[in-house]
Amino acid sequence: MKHVILILDGAAGWPLPELGSKTTLAAARTPNLDALAAAGMVGLAQTVPMGTEPSSSAACTSILGYDPVADYVGRGAIEAASLGIELAPDEVALRMNLVNVADGIMASYSCGHITTEESRALVAELADALGDGTFRFYPGVAYRHILVVKGHPALLELPYTPPHDISDQPIDGRTPEGPGAEVLLDLMERARPVLAASSVNAARAARGDLPATDIWPFWPGVAPRRLVPFSEKRGVSAAMTSGVDLLNGLAVLFGIERLSIDGVTDGSDNDYAAQISGALAALEDHDLVIVHVESPDEEGHAGNMAGKIAAIEAIDREMVSVLRDRLDEVRVLAMPDHPTPIELKTHVGEPVPFVLAGPGIALNAGTEFSELVAAATGLLVDPGHEVMDLLLG
Repeated sequence: MKHVILILDGAAGWPLPELGSKTTLAAARTPNLDALAAAGMVGLAQTVPMGTEPSSSAACTSILGYDPVADYVGRGAIEAASLGIELAPDEVALRMNLVNVADGIMASYSCGHITTEESRALVAELADALGDGTFRFYPGVAYRHILVVKGHPALLELPYTPPHDISDQPIDGRTPEGPGAEVLLDLMERARPVLAASSVNAARAARGDLPATDIWPFWPGVAPRRLVPFSEKRGVSAAMTSGVDLLNGLAVLFGIERLSIDGVTDGSDNDYAAQISGALAALEDHDLVIVHVESPDEEGHAGNMAGKIAAIEAIDREMVSVLRDRLDEVRVLAMPDHPTPIELKTHVGEPVPFVLAGPGIALNAGTEFSELVAAATGLLVDPGHEVMDLLLG
């Protein structure tokens, strides 16, 4: 049996008055997802355990069949693994966004989605100016980077606010605080003049793009203890395709092969057709392939209702249509990892809809793929990591 997991990152949400009280997922034209729903099993999955931050790290860990509490790894360490960063026992890895703060307001958690080329140049400048025996800077993708801090374990215990949680809000009271926070606050202060003097930022400002004014460290993690490899845990071989370091880091930690497919990105310019084609090609020598698509979540964080609907429709048109044609031989699980409501511009930990179709999957009266229909089936998988049991069972 061959299996495909399609993660529509952040595609779920809340009803919107301008959509006639429909969510973006329900309002989107998704004939292929709806066909999967009519041919298979629809339900809800609680991918974010109660009391856990509703981030993709917890939610996607669940979808991959691991317990995000028992198998917890700090997100900074997950993304560091994606970049091949080895952490010493006394080092903490943090996600570090390049952000734009204007008059004390988080104007953009991504500097208007700065390009990878520009942001890597900025991180190199930060490393030259501020890197030392305590701080190391590693460039990632777009606005997402890694800061490694040596000799300050207290950073693991501090409260952090992800910058996408405070879009268009004051940053006062949202920076790290508490015993040990001064090392990060001092670094953030010293980073500002470095960024202000950068020719990269000058060029961005000259053409009307948002410059990177600040660094924003959050989501700390340390080198994880040994995790049971996916093939050992589940008895099947797996591969993954994603445009973000988080998912690629989970692949590294769980022993899942990472696929390199041209055109796979973290945004609306993603080559959906190339990504699904490359994923299905990997089924030739793998039992399961995970296809992670970031674009709905990015549009949700931007509060872009039309953009989120367009991303969901592109996934349905370019990817799910191909999977639909393979249902006689491939078992397919499609689901968001968490909701990203347009009005909040950030994640919530509510259950997400899933559809499971293919050989051996029983129908359960799902008529379309939406939050409302999934709830109406009465099927709730909690804890969410047991959805993998349904897929492989």
